Amino acid sequence: MSRMIRPTLALVALSAVAARGAAGQAGSQTAHDFVTVSDPVVALTNVTVIDGTGAAPHTNYSVIIRDGKIAAVGPATSVQTPPGAHVIDLPGRTVIPGIVGMHDHLFYTAAGGRQVLLGYSGPRLYLGSGVTTIRTTGATAPYADINTKRAIDAGREPGPHIYVTAPYITGGAGGGDMAVIETPEQARHFVDYWASEGASWIKAYTDIRRAELKAAIDEAHRRGMKVTGHLCSVTYEEAVGLGIDNLEHGFMTATDFDPQKQPDVCPTGSMVRVASMNPRGTTGHDVIKAMVDHHVPMTSTLAVLEPFFPNRPVTDQRTLDAMAPEVRQAYLAMRAHIDSGGKWPFTTEMLHNAMAFEKAFVDGGGMLAAGVDPTGIGGALPGFGDQRNFELLAEAGFTPVQVVQIMTANGAKILGAYDHFGSVEPGKQADLVVLDGNLASDPSAIRKVSTVFKDGVGYDSAKLIASVKGHVGID
Repeated sequence: MSRMIRPTLALVALSAVAARGAAGQAGSQTAHDFVTVSDPVVALTNVTVIDGTGAAPHTNYSVIIRDGKIAAVGPATSVQTPPGAHVIDLPGRTVIPGIVGMHDHLFYTAAGGRQVLLGYSGPRLYLGSGVTTIRTTGATAPYADINTKRAIDAGREPGPHIYVTAPYITGGAGGGDMAVIETPEQARHFVDYWASEGASWIKAYTDIRRAELKAAIDEAHRRGMKVTGHLCSVTYEEAVGLGIDNLEHGFMTATDFDPQKQPDVCPTGSMVRVASMNPRGTTGHDVIKAMVDHHVPMTSTLAVLEPFFPNRPVTDQRTLDAMAPEVRQAYLAMRAHIDSGGKWPFTTEMLHNAMAFEKAFVDGGGMLAAGVDPTGIGGALPGFGDQRNFELLAEAGFTPVQVVQIMTANGAKILGAYDHFGSVEPGKQADLVVLDGNLASDPSAIRKVSTVFKDGVGYDSAKLIASVKGHVGID
């Protein structure tokens, strides 16, 4: 997760320049170079649709796309294919809404202390993996994120729709590339400035104090913005009482469970202690009730947690191929250390506790969304990690229909944009993912993306992913 380990900043400028030179023609490609379907009217026929609403899968359906919108959805026997439509027959395939990544940075941290911006490879991996919308959920270089968004919106680069979050706000003596907020007035000034720059979310980090967080929340709400947080010095119940709009990472950052917690202080080693606690006891019940009663959603980031746990399947070949060679080498060395059976603070039971808390939250009426958070030791890549979240949520006990809803509709609702995207329904943006296989019976089908439709335009998943091979960890 964001700075679960605190890497030394390393932009690796010479490597980036060399890679750009080697990229050659790929570096000059525009979004159009990855388009395979651009017809004004498209009919996806004889396909299974999991629509994001929570409804059971629909078999032998047709989806009609017209001018970037979903024009019709229904049984193939009753939905008429418009004359002149580009017909794509999809038996044995699944269509889901475009994934809404609710913790999807445009930077990356990895083993060995590396932190780089991913303005080139990140957007391509997100889109190629079926992620059509992201919230950046904390920025280390906010103007780079804004410029990336502008380039994508203008069609100069392929990538998802982007909701920009301001730089992190925190407290304490040293914030690195974060804004250290020491007074409520500083918090209000920070929010006011970034509202004027076009950010729609504020991200609070571990050492923020209650007074400053409250001031940031109140000013954000006054300016039509929302606030989320990866918290520690403020508990979940405290943050809910202050009016926060979203909470990140779930169980392991909820210091409500830490017996050493003191007001406005992030206890050293808290994450390991929390992860060892019972997520379904009295504290868990009280935290979940507070969140549900105040309609505060939570973002699952299981994909970034998983690489910290021993003997997990986190070295798949496509992830290793996407990494720069030195990043891959450092990551595999770190994984070997974690899997070696030596002294390591995280146990399999802790990961199961994190999953159990998320399941209990949803069972209790909470709204769960998901995002990859491509940080930590580097094993959770943009897009690929979003897909891995699907499999991990299934492992946690959610049905495929529930997971699709978590990863699509719920994110859109938290963004306040469910009227526009997040489900396969007439009138919404044609943000759709075509998967090879039956996702309802095989969670691994989430990795088998063939075409991603964004605003009704179909992009070649394989080509997008191939274009970033060896780039992750450089650009």
